[in-house]
Parts: sequence; C-alpha cells; structure tokens
Amino acid sequence: MPAAYALAHLHGRSPHPDVIEYLERIQATLDPFHGRFLIHGDTLEVVEGEWPGSVVLIEFPGGMADAREWYASPAYQDILALRTDHIEGDVILADGVGPGYDPLERAEKLRSADPSGYAR
Repeated sequence: MPAAYALAHLHGRSPHPDVIEYLERIQATLDPFHGRFLIHGDTLEVVEGEWPGSVVLIEFPGGMADAREWYASPAYQDILALRTDHIEGDVILADGVGPGYDPLERAEKLRSADPSGYAR
C-alpha cells in the first residue's frame, strides 16, 4: 500500500499565540497515525508559476485511511481552529504512488481513453 500525504499551501499568515500552540500540539495528533513532517516551511524555490506562502507536507506511511482518520480525529479537530483562525490555506489529502510507478503506463491509459486528441 502506498503512503498518503497531507499537503497544505498556507498563506495570509498572521503571527498569533494560537499558531504557536498549534505547532506545539500537532505532533501528538500525528503520532497515533505514524504521520511525519517531510516539508514544513516557507523557504521555497519557485521554478514555475507563483507560490505565495509556505508549504507543509506530512506523510502517512499507512495510506489514505490513516490520513483521513488523522484529519477527522478529535485530537486534530480540537486544535484545527488554532491554525485556521489565523492562517489561510488550502489542504489536500492525496495517495502516493507505489514502488514501480511508471508514468508511461498512465500516458497509455490516457491516450486510449480519450479519442479527442491524445491519439497519435
């Protein structure tokens, strides 16, 4: 089973003691689901387009069920407003790809599924 990820694009930040409390408490909400931060910050190198703000990436090795359960957990829901009341953002949960993922297979599926222009 591939890992799943929580990805947040955070912007419109305003410093507030609630945000510090959120940071102090979030890891305890992740631990039961083996969640770990892979990216947490605003030091970014934008090479295409625009990316105002910062990015957070959390990995859930157990997959999407763990990511969903973490987000819906009473422990996380209890602290969520500490962040959302002071930082705007977009958060998604996404499945990762497993070992051996081949983008050529995806291209072939897209080509065969869409007769409107992908076919050569």
